Amino acid sequence: MPDSRRGLIFGAVAYILWGTFPLYWTLLEPAGAIEILAHRIVWSVLTMLVILVLARRVGQFRALLRDRRKLLLISSAAFVITINWGGYIWGVNNGRVVETSLGYFINPLVTVLMGVLILGEHLRRLQWIAMAIAFIAVAVLTIDYGRPPWVALVLAFSFGTYGLLKKQAGVGAVESITLETLVIAPFAAAYIAWLVATGESSFGSHGAGHALLFTTTGIITAVPLMLFGAAAIRVSMVSLGLLQYLAPTIQFALGILVFDEAMPASRWIGFGLVWVALAIFTVEAVNHRRRQLRLVAHASAV
Repeated sequence: MPDSRRGLIFGAVAYILWGTFPLYWTLLEPAGAIEILAHRIVWSVLTMLVILVLARRVGQFRALLRDRRKLLLISSAAFVITINWGGYIWGVNNGRVVETSLGYFINPLVTVLMGVLILGEHLRRLQWIAMAIAFIAVAVLTIDYGRPPWVALVLAFSFGTYGLLKKQAGVGAVESITLETLVIAPFAAAYIAWLVATGESSFGSHGAGHALLFTTTGIITAVPLMLFGAAAIRVSMVSLGLLQYLAPTIQFALGILVFDEAMPASRWIGFGLVWVALAIFTVEAVNHRRRQLRLVAHASAV
């Protein structure tokens, strides 16, 4: 099988797994979102330490610990992704699966906006049009919900910030995720210990099967990340960019078909505007990349 095709499969499986996460997190109820998050962090750090050794990345991890700048960036990313994970779990377990999907639909647009505001990047004309439509969509959804779609906005901006910090750090996936979970793990472990001490812990209180599910949160976190990492080195960024819409599409479908969340006409209009913005943004990005490749090919030929 060609490497590019294998990469597409890895990427698709990663995003499909991320898309089906709402089905998994609801299985951990009646545990609260913060308890689930704490267990996810603790079990993830144990899983990532094993992967770090098996992948023979211990040397790279030690080098990371000696780099003060990268250490600060990854530590900051750790706190941001904790907000993202917590917001997502809370949204899923509080009947806002559709709104969580909105967060990941608008994430590419938020990432571009952050590039303009923080990195001083310039938007092309069609990108500005896509951004304007996205802002109108958020306004429509704010009117529909009777409030800004806070869960979606927190997810989009936290993940966008996380991506920005990771890009600036330029650290390998295995050592980066290991450090991220290590930074947050003491706080998560302390919270779990407090729940146990006060008799509020759900771990072990609802049968062995429920307890075992908690232990799988590390694997559930690591597997799609590893698949994504394998895809990233085999396929183009354009392909990955298109694949990323798989996850929120699946989440959106689950919210409507499985969790029976309401979708009044005004909400459909808001989401429709988001999809129009994404279509314009994606087509423009693909065409821009093709033009750049043609220019490079022409320059090489000359």
